[in-house]
Amino acid sequence: MSPGVRQLRILNLQPYWDGSHRNFSEGWQRYSQHQWVTLTLPARHWKWRMRHAAIEFAQQVDELDEPFDVVFCTDMLNVAEFKGLVNQKIASLPTVVYFHENQFAYPNQIERERDLHFGFTNFTTALAADGLWFNSKYNRDSFVRALREAAKRWPDYAPNAAIDNVERKSQINYPGIEFDATYIQRRIPAESPLHLLWCARWEHDKNPDDLLAALQILKREKFDFRLSLIGQSFREIPTSIKTIQAEFQQQLVHWGFQKTKSDYWQVLCQADVFTSTAIHEFFGLSAIESIIAGARPMLPDRLSYPEIAELAFGESRPYLYDGTPEDLAEKIMQLDVSKLRSVSELRESILKLHWQQRARDFDTQLVNLIP
Repeated sequence: MSPGVRQLRILNLQPYWDGSHRNFSEGWQRYSQHQWVTLTLPARHWKWRMRHAAIEFAQQVDELDEPFDVVFCTDMLNVAEFKGLVNQKIASLPTVVYFHENQFAYPNQIERERDLHFGFTNFTTALAADGLWFNSKYNRDSFVRALREAAKRWPDYAPNAAIDNVERKSQINYPGIEFDATYIQRRIPAESPLHLLWCARWEHDKNPDDLLAALQILKREKFDFRLSLIGQSFREIPTSIKTIQAEFQQQLVHWGFQKTKSDYWQVLCQADVFTSTAIHEFFGLSAIESIIAGARPMLPDRLSYPEIAELAFGESRPYLYDGTPEDLAEKIMQLDVSKLRSVSELRESILKLHWQQRARDFDTQLVNLIP
């Protein structure tokens, strides 16, 4: 523990214990000076989690006979409901909410009218929180923008002042990243052709259809490349992923979920170019990790990606394409492989994302929140 810094007892409520939510919580706790008590619920039935987690956690917390200084949770918890249900001692504590995503900006898999109830739950949660942390400017801005648009359609008493309050008290706190110093810009010697990496969940919101279209253009133009397509898969695998496996068998180097962190970073270190085709991304952890490993990003000019490129390189335009598979293919064919494989210095801003530094920053912010 840092000398002279107050140690807090944190009640950590995690309604969806998996993925980025779990990684963030565990990463922070690994380096935190504070004491943590973590309550979790399984990562399934996300809509039900947003509905019932406040009830469940209020009951579990009431059974704890321990003092706390602050409550930390994610956007999956309805904080307004939780504070109304839990005992007054806990309800009166400062509460910090980390927005990994917001339900207004989450893309629908099937085109239909959006259910705004979950977005409104995010809104009341933001109002009830004392600290409001977002993982990117894009996440914060899309949330506030959607609230303002929705307020125009609500029948009366539009809560414009409340929306202003949410925007005013929000902060951008990029998540930490766990990486070994040996992986920083570690290039594994490679010969041509260019090695492309696409790393994402194998689901519709990561838009593998555009990746397939771009790869087919490269093939049609007789552009020589190798491909690693890795990420978590589920019961239903998108058709475009299956098509890529069938049509580009000769180009494939790595495929599927990497079981260990070492295997994952090994793939990143072999890649020349990291690309994304996502239509949903509130931060872009794998893009940041690939940059740390030395790959050049080629990212769509949307979502949080311009922000990531700016954070990593101080400018974004050379690392973006216009979001279409045609421009992605064109930008890839224009790259100079020899220049890609020369190591350039990483900006200090991206190295400061290591959890050791981020944990110190977050610890201090919590202490400053306590009266």
